[in-house]
Amino acid sequence: MADRTYRAAPPDALCVEPLGDLTLIFDRRSTQTHIVVAPMPEILAAMGADGCNAAAVAARLAAAFDLGDADGAQALVAERLVELAELGLVAPV
Repeated sequence: MADRTYRAAPPDALCVEPLGDLTLIFDRRSTQTHIVVAPMPEILAAMGADGCNAAAVAARLAAAFDLGDADGAQALVAERLVELAELGLVAPV
């Protein structure tokens, strides 16, 4: 399966509030609040305004965190990007 490219929601569309181990993400566009855990907020932050695929996001995260197995990290990021797309917080490009 190809490593699909996604674009994160514009920063002004989301209000992100860490709450202990949880993070609340209020999407102003849909008026929905999503409750997520790591690595979802870290993935969104790593994406920035660029269109990114799982490999690019995993590389950015690896620069800040010890991810261990690069292939495993990329696969995990790919799965989380699909979930973020289902929530409407990222969109396929």
